[in-house]
Amino acid sequence: MSGAGSPQLDIDGTGFKVTIVAGMWHEKITDGLLAGAHRVLDASGAEVSEVRVPGSFELPVVAKTALEAGADAVVALGVIIRGGTPHFEFVSDAATTGLTQVALQTGKPVGFGVLTLDDEQQGLDRAGLPGSKEDKGAEAAEAALATARVIRQIMLERR
Repeated sequence: MSGAGSPQLDIDGTGFKVTIVAGMWHEKITDGLLAGAHRVLDASGAEVSEVRVPGSFELPVVAKTALEAGADAVVALGVIIRGGTPHFEFVSDAATTGLTQVALQTGKPVGFGVLTLDDEQQGLDRAGLPGSKEDKGAEAAEAALATARVIRQIMLERR
């Protein structure tokens, strides 16, 4: 598992509105991702709201709606575990491409915390739970906030 080489990010969220959009599949893993994202965002001083959606396929449309409704950033959290059909590839691609398009269309950051996994243990290892090796919910929140700060700084410099 990688985690080595991760950057130290400026995660001061003062004055930012951040919406966490999270799928409902694989509750234990998702709850860990949510806890990590909330921990980072709450400590940052950002104004935080949370929206739950049925699954990862629904993340892009709700993320876009949240950004268009005034959020400065979204943290998208989901869990997709490979099964015996091509469904995994379709949902993984739709979520990844959709969230990328949302960021580009709105000009606002989407922290990507969608885990695409071969098995449940990989998710437990990345969910920020006791015994986990990584905390991808926290990392997605840090990335969203740091990117929102960069975008705000660029916009201020253009004035």
